[in-house]
Amino acid sequence: MAGVNKVLVVGGGIAGMSAAISLRKVGVEVDLIDADPQWRVYGAGITITGPTLRAFQHLGVLDDVLDVGATADGLKVCSVSGQMLSEIVTPRLGPGIPGAGGILRPALHRILSSRTQDSGVSVRLGVSVNHLLDGVNDIAVRFTDGSSDRYDAVIGADGVFSTVRAQVFPDAPKPAFTGQACWRLMMPRLPSVDKRHFFLGGSVKIGLNPVSPTEMYMFLLQGMTERQRFPDDMLHVELARLMAGYGGILADVRDQLSPDSRIVYRPLEAVLLKDPWYRGRTLLIGDAAHATTPQLASGAGLAVEDGLVIAEELGRGPTVQAAFERFMHRRYERCRMVVENSLRLGALEVEGASVDAQRGLLEESLETLAEAI
Repeated sequence: MAGVNKVLVVGGGIAGMSAAISLRKVGVEVDLIDADPQWRVYGAGITITGPTLRAFQHLGVLDDVLDVGATADGLKVCSVSGQMLSEIVTPRLGPGIPGAGGILRPALHRILSSRTQDSGVSVRLGVSVNHLLDGVNDIAVRFTDGSSDRYDAVIGADGVFSTVRAQVFPDAPKPAFTGQACWRLMMPRLPSVDKRHFFLGGSVKIGLNPVSPTEMYMFLLQGMTERQRFPDDMLHVELARLMAGYGGILADVRDQLSPDSRIVYRPLEAVLLKDPWYRGRTLLIGDAAHATTPQLASGAGLAVEDGLVIAEELGRGPTVQAAFERFMHRRYERCRMVVENSLRLGALEVEGASVDAQRGLLEESLETLAEAI
């Protein structure tokens, strides 16, 4: 390929693997590195929207995702008592693409890592970038293990606390606490949870979503003025306290909480870099450039889309600079909308805004996300 023959991808998460797989499809040699020697993934289940499923189809992994995940059309909006108030339509964005769904993070990682290795990507673990030096015709990279190499371009996909971002944009804003924390609880799937449920109008926002034929997860978004930490042996106690007053199926879930419950808790961080996300021959994608909160369930989808688009643009040539410029033209406004509207939804939740106000912004955002990438 004229202009771009060899690319380094830094970060083996959703964005990095999606970029690596997509670059191999257009004939680019790819090295992928990840700082974790075990290439582990953390977290519980994730929600996958219709646009995210569409992105998985373009990536070539939709059938694998459908095999191990759970999908359904529509989203039920419920009251604090558990009564269904309305249903939001999640339109299908193409043949064979469900309106929404969920999947376990480890299951998605297995799918993407297997496809990455099968595509011929060279994967190196336990190593990161120590130094980047742009040249006239390529970029020289020195790694933390003492080795070095030269590439036509570097893709920084190393997450919200990106070390590549710190090197390339040392003055960029750091990820900031959003004023919310997210609780996630994994549990056996209940027969009545056939699709996503949102419980709005209470002191916290709660949702349920199937992630496999046998499992589901609950998320709870809690407002707080500063980051808080809780001992692992107290997570179930604090989660039960936050769920007080919620009825219906949530009351049953609350009553079953125990020290053995599979709970993941973390304060939420977000960051949105200004355009452009590149300098010289290095481009940031995914959470390294636009880490969002989970209100629109689109962090993973944007990461996959970034990978698809940068491979497409680098494949078009004629130069890395031109490809990066076209990438920003296609990606910035879409990613900005997701980050900013997610934060707005979070603020509405913390303020206790009406169900109609939250639903209106959610539907407006989902309509925009349904547009072609």
